Amino acid sequence: MKNPIQNRPTFSDLLRLWFKWVLDPLGGFLNRLGLRPNTMTLLGLAGNAVGAYFLSQGNMLVGGLLVLLMTPIDALDGTMARLRGEASEFGAFVDSVSDRYAELLILGGVLYHFVQQGNMLGVVLTYVAAAGSVLVSYNKARAESLGFEAKIGILTRVERYLVLAPALVFNRPLIGVAIIAVFANITALQRIFHVRKQAHSRWQAT
Repeated sequence: MKNPIQNRPTFSDLLRLWFKWVLDPLGGFLNRLGLRPNTMTLLGLAGNAVGAYFLSQGNMLVGGLLVLLMTPIDALDGTMARLRGEASEFGAFVDSVSDRYAELLILGGVLYHFVQQGNMLGVVLTYVAAAGSVLVSYNKARAESLGFEAKIGILTRVERYLVLAPALVFNRPLIGVAIIAVFANITALQRIFHVRKQAHSRWQAT
């Protein structure tokens, strides 16, 4: 029997539903301009890379605004692909990989800033935040490869963005990475225990 949690929409799913009235017309407009979904994916990644550079130089306002502007493009590439009827597993794979690169570039910029400032607490917290963020995504991917579901957790990618982007804009990077360092790793543990529960149920059913 399928776990009903598997059919429960994630926060990302809900955001796409709530903002469909904006995303669909904008995605259609970009399609008519001749832009392709993968172009938007790469544009978002490039914009976040530029933002990461500004963050590394201590310019949190410009870097944070670029992150705030570029990260939502992630929703547009999927919308554009759907409107074109070109949604594919490979496109979703590229999108997911670019998301990981973008997040690590941003945290890498913050990490470099803390290194330059000699802020060892910031360095450690940023490293732990990056590790937790990667583990959250890895746990989900690995679970799904084994036939389990692991979309749960209190701080998935969208929530991490909603925490970090405002913290950067308001020049409070230490607070942002501290929250992510704690709650991303809690989320990773939540997913481990969630998969363990499913594995136990599967074993009992055999």
